[in-house]
Amino acid sequence: MTEADALARRVADAMLALEGTGPAWGITIDEAREGYARIRMTLRDDMLNGHRIAHGGMIFALADTAFAYACNSRNETSVAQNATISFLAPAAAGDELVAEAREASRSGRSGVYQVSVKTGEGAVIAEFTGLSRTIGGTVIN
Repeated sequence: MTEADALARRVADAMLALEGTGPAWGITIDEAREGYARIRMTLRDDMLNGHRIAHGGMIFALADTAFAYACNSRNETSVAQNATISFLAPAAAGDELVAEAREASRSGRSGVYQVSVKTGEGAVIAEFTGLSRTIGGTVIN
């Protein structure tokens, strides 16, 4: 593991520890590297919509969390400037969802990240694109 990747993991772990949402939803970090993060959570009944499938907000939140870990991976405080998601397939209670964020490009204070959300078996649930903005400061000291 490179020094940059070790820093990215420390940043992701610190962000998860400071969140109320991630621990409440059972999010775990599989991997965090510079410009990359892979996280997962298992869908519960209280994460479903009225059709008894994964609530879009939960899928978006999982993708957004992976995006946050990836765009903050250099320990430069970054926030979402814009994000879009395409929902492609349903997921049900008990399904494990995996969000994998990859840095597509970075220029100045802006970065573009692609996040795929899949079931644990690899079926694509959603595709998310996020635009980050570095705002100054660090996540961890």
